[in-house]
Amino acid sequence: MAGKKRETVIVFGGGLVGSLLALFLGRRGYRVDVYEKRPDIRYTTIEEARSINLALSDRGWNALRALGLEDEVKDVGLPMYARAMHDIEGNLTYQPYGKEGQAIYSVTRFSLNKRLVSIAAQMPNVYYHFNARINSVNLKRKEAHVTNLLNTEDEYNAGADYIFGADGAFSNIRSSMQRSDRFDYQQFYIEHGYKEFHLNPNEANDWALENDKLHIWPRGTFMMIALPNPDKSFTCTLFFPFNGPLSFESIKTKEQVSEFFQTYFKDLVGIMPDHADQYFRNPTSSLVTVKCFPWVMNNVALIGDAAHAIVPFFGQGMNCGFEDCFTLDQLVEQEGTLEAALPKYQLSRKKSADAIADLALANFIEMRDSVGNPRFLLRKKIEAGFHRLFPEQWIPMYTQVTFSNVPYEDALASGRLQDHYLSQIMEVPGIDKAELTDAYLTQLWSDFVAEGRKL
Repeated sequence: MAGKKRETVIVFGGGLVGSLLALFLGRRGYRVDVYEKRPDIRYTTIEEARSINLALSDRGWNALRALGLEDEVKDVGLPMYARAMHDIEGNLTYQPYGKEGQAIYSVTRFSLNKRLVSIAAQMPNVYYHFNARINSVNLKRKEAHVTNLLNTEDEYNAGADYIFGADGAFSNIRSSMQRSDRFDYQQFYIEHGYKEFHLNPNEANDWALENDKLHIWPRGTFMMIALPNPDKSFTCTLFFPFNGPLSFESIKTKEQVSEFFQTYFKDLVGIMPDHADQYFRNPTSSLVTVKCFPWVMNNVALIGDAAHAIVPFFGQGMNCGFEDCFTLDQLVEQEGTLEAALPKYQLSRKKSADAIADLALANFIEMRDSVGNPRFLLRKKIEAGFHRLFPEQWIPMYTQVTFSNVPYEDALASGRLQDHYLSQIMEVPGIDKAELTDAYLTQLWSDFVAEGRKL
């Protein structure tokens, strides 16, 4: 940008995606002002912050690696190499996430956000403005109306050459866009909400559960999961219907909570003695999917959850947002300017966002119900065998989503084809009792998948 006036960017939302975007654009030489309604996270304690755990996988690492930040953030995550399924009696079965050595990483939103803000704020052309609420945006003038939350009488307008809404699922930037002509918007909630529980280290100050697994208690219409934290605790999340005979609505007393846990999560009762207190102390939250278009109007753009909020059941919300930032940066490199990159960014990422939204909803059914089903586990063994024997032709959909940068829409399409073949294979007489030798798997491949089909 030598010899030219430095272009300016405002990013509304200093969370994970907003801070990563500031790093990418700051590196490109733009002046970036980040407005965040919360206080400065660098001076906030973990107890005061939202602490929901996230799963960082290859798409997220790819974006961090492009900025040279892989080593900078590695210490805030813990690798999880497999699912550990807890049945109703507390017995365990395991399902690896990928090949040996492949893992997804459990990270706390707070720790990763704090690290990214700390790194971005050190850049000479990135500036953070905390306690600043964005009320609305004038799309034509590329100017936002801002309130200083430390003094609500202090209101002002902030403008720039480009404005990004990285302000989450209930984005104020998107709300301003929704009042424009021909803006498509869809929002829908699932019937389940979630409530978090904290599982402390055991009496020996060690992990109460295996710390290199993502733990799942699948119970058909609901489930509990647990992800490890660096302090040897676990963040547990109950996904449970809001209404119905067994739901948040139906459980109203501590006695009912205790009976519920004793019936469905008996192996947690002894290691989480305060589960009933936590049930009533911790809030219940909803789960929303948001789809919209366009994402860009007059160089005002949406990114991350503001453009495509999804439910958390594929662990891709953060990774998808990070991939937004990486894709945009690659397009700026390709097109030469941010203005030229924005139209291609929204067209490219819209297809991917819609695909992962659908995949996340489908994966909820798998996690809460199928992972404990013997026939489902058999399907997974057959699929793993195909991937091992024919690695270039059969890449499981989960692997494509989690351990590659294949566009989400391509992963969804090939996953549907794989599901078609596996459904046929599961109808083979005696498949439940078959020994899955390489010869047997090769014959199945020949009978159902071969003939040169590329998945």
